[in-house]
Amino acid sequence: MFLQTKDRGVLVEVMDVTELIDPLKPHIHGRVQAGQEEQDPEEFAKGDLVFPSGETLPRCWQDVDYQTNK
Repeated sequence: MFLQTKDRGVLVEVMDVTELIDPLKPHIHGRVQAGQEEQDPEEFAKGDLVFPSGETLPRCWQDVDYQTNK
């Protein structure tokens, strides 16, 4: 699965989807897609990532209290 950084707009390959959908984990591990060489894994804050279409990540992936009214 690929996501995109909000600030630079680069694609990030998500290394563990279960880490992505776990609302208790504020960061994921992924690899920036740049050039032909595979990049080293990096840590990315979920709040800094969007889908390649520009859509934000679902709140239930980021907020453990997503069912409460805020």
